[in-house]
Amino acid sequence: MATIGFVGLGNMGGPMAANLVAAGHTVYGLDLSPDARARLKDAGGNPVESVAEAVASADVVVTMLPAGTHVRKVYGGETGILANARPGTLLIDSSTIDVDSARAVAKDAAAAGMKMVDAPVSGGVAGAAGGTLTFMVGGPDEAFEAAKPYLEIMGKTIVHAGGAGTGQAAKICNNMLLGISMIGVCEAFVLAERLGLDHQKLYDISSTASGQCWSLTSYCPVPGPVETSPANRDYQPGFAAAMMLKDLKLAQEAASASGASTPLGAEAAALYNLFCNQGEAGTDFSGIIRFLRGAETA
Repeated sequence: MATIGFVGLGNMGGPMAANLVAAGHTVYGLDLSPDARARLKDAGGNPVESVAEAVASADVVVTMLPAGTHVRKVYGGETGILANARPGTLLIDSSTIDVDSARAVAKDAAAAGMKMVDAPVSGGVAGAAGGTLTFMVGGPDEAFEAAKPYLEIMGKTIVHAGGAGTGQAAKICNNMLLGISMIGVCEAFVLAERLGLDHQKLYDISSTASGQCWSLTSYCPVPGPVETSPANRDYQPGFAAAMMLKDLKLAQEAASASGASTPLGAEAAALYNLFCNQGEAGTDFSGIIRFLRGAETA
């Protein structure tokens, strides 16, 4: 069993850390929230109050942080992970951040004698709690093989995308596709409503026809057809619209930097920005159907 330092015990990181504890590992967890630290303690983990305490004796360090600026700060400097972890420590960053930050931190980690992978996730809070996340992993082969046993405790599907930063590239490409497809599914239901077509009838047809996609069959944006979708819980997240907007912005930044043409990605980012600015940032991203219903009559 390993000693694991876990930094970032929020809605995703907390359940992921708890799964590592349940598997028999010793977990030292850090979060700014006292409630998050208390939940780790209740799960059998060891809450701490500094990066140094979390990583000093760790064989493995896992981070789950909001943005690239946070990752750079937590890993860098005299109080950061790289200055306080032992050489040879395995580092797993499961934050969703920009590719440049992921590659910069990985380069610094290698210089410090540590193995590192960027391993963002898909699957939401339910996947984190159930240990069924998908991990998109970037990093050297050796680091990926070292990280895989720990990722398999927290997830169901583990894919090695390539070198450093490719996990982040895969995540932002996937979530750009998800944002676009959700808007398309929502528009189809809004049109169906206008044409007098029942939600369930559209679902029964499209879920077995060429319009089938994950946004329809696993995360249907109207109540009824898919019992587990947030639409049946008044669009409680799930995956909040603010998080979708963050990922769409990352995709647009990457598209601009690389010269890629992503007109639908840009439009999806613009629509989610409007949705969030209406006070819906904390609403599940499938709730954008409510915005689209209003837009058609505006």
